[in-house]
Amino acid sequence: MLGIGAYRPRRLVSNDEVCEVLDSNDEWIFERSGIRNRRWISGDESARSMAAAAAERAIRNSGVPKEKIGALILATNSWKTKIPHGGPIVAFDIGLNGIPAYDVAAGCGGFGYGLGIAADTVRAGSAEYVLVVGVETMSVVMEPTDRNTAFIFGDGAGAVVVGPSELNGISPAVWGSDGENAEAIGQNYDIPEYMDRAQEFQHKDPATDPVGRMVVTMQGPRVFRWAAITLPKALTTVLETSGVGIEDIEVFVPHQANARINELMKKNLGLADEIPMANDIENTGNTSAASIPLAMEEMLATGKATGGQIALLLGFGAGLSYAGAVVTLPPAPTETSLR
Repeated sequence: MLGIGAYRPRRLVSNDEVCEVLDSNDEWIFERSGIRNRRWISGDESARSMAAAAAERAIRNSGVPKEKIGALILATNSWKTKIPHGGPIVAFDIGLNGIPAYDVAAGCGGFGYGLGIAADTVRAGSAEYVLVVGVETMSVVMEPTDRNTAFIFGDGAGAVVVGPSELNGISPAVWGSDGENAEAIGQNYDIPEYMDRAQEFQHKDPATDPVGRMVVTMQGPRVFRWAAITLPKALTTVLETSGVGIEDIEVFVPHQANARINELMKKNLGLADEIPMANDIENTGNTSAASIPLAMEEMLATGKATGGQIALLLGFGAGLSYAGAVVTLPPAPTETSLR
C-alpha cells in the first residue's frame, strides 16, 4: 500500500443525539459497543462525493501519478443504485474515465476483498497500480429506532493505492463466507418485494398506511456466535498463510464493529498490551466496508502507528463473510480526513 486517503462527513452525531429517537442512552451504548460518536452525511455529501475525495487524497499521498492508476475497485454495500454500479462513476469523477472500475459487495469484509484482489491484480501484471476505495452511507440504510442497528453505524470513505514494491507488503488474502447464516445480517425487504409494496401502497394515505423504508437488519446474537467460532480460526490462518509470527505483529487493525469484541480478539491472539489496536469506532462508528481504511488512516495520522510497521487486518460482517491479511502499513498521510 503506497498511499492512504480518507473522508469523514462533517456532521458529528453523539449518542445523546441518537437517543433522541432511540430507546437507549449514552452509557448503555458505550458499554456495549465502545461508540461515543459517529459521522453521518449532511448537506451535499454523498457516497459518490466521499469516495472521490478519499480516492484523490490516497493518490496524492501515494505520490503515484494519477495516469498510472490502472484499475479501481469500489467496496460498498450502500451505493444508491445497483445499475449503474459505482466504480465507473468514481473513476470518472477523479479524472480516470476509461479504466476498469467495478464494485465489490462483501459486507464489512469488502475492503479486505478489494485489497486482496488489487494485490493479485498487480502481481499478475494486469495493472501496475490499483486504487481500492471503501465507502458507505450506512445512515441512509438503517432504521433510527432499531435498537439492534441504529447506534452502530456511521458514514465515511477510505482508500489506498496498491502497487509494486521490492518487498511484498500484502500477504495473500485469507477470506471466506457462510451463506448458511447469511440472513443474520440482511434487509427487511428484498428489492422486488419492496417494489411490489410501493406499487400496492401508491393509492393509500402515507400518513396512515406508510410504505416503510428498506433498511438493514441484524440478528446480533447469531452474528456473535458465528464470529466467536469463525474469527479466531481466520486470524490463525492469516498468520500461517503470511508466514509471520504473532510476535512480529506491530499493529492490529480489526473491523470497527464492536470495541469489546476487538479487545477480546486481541487478548485471545496473545498480542501484547502495548501493541496498538485501532479504536476508530469510538468516534466514527461502524462504517462497514470503509471501516479498516478509515481506522488505518486515523492511526497513521495521529502517530498511533507508523508507516512500514507490520499490521494484522481482519474485516467481517454481512454475507456472512470475512477477509484478513498481514500488511505493511503505508506512509502517514500528508492530507488527512481528521478535523
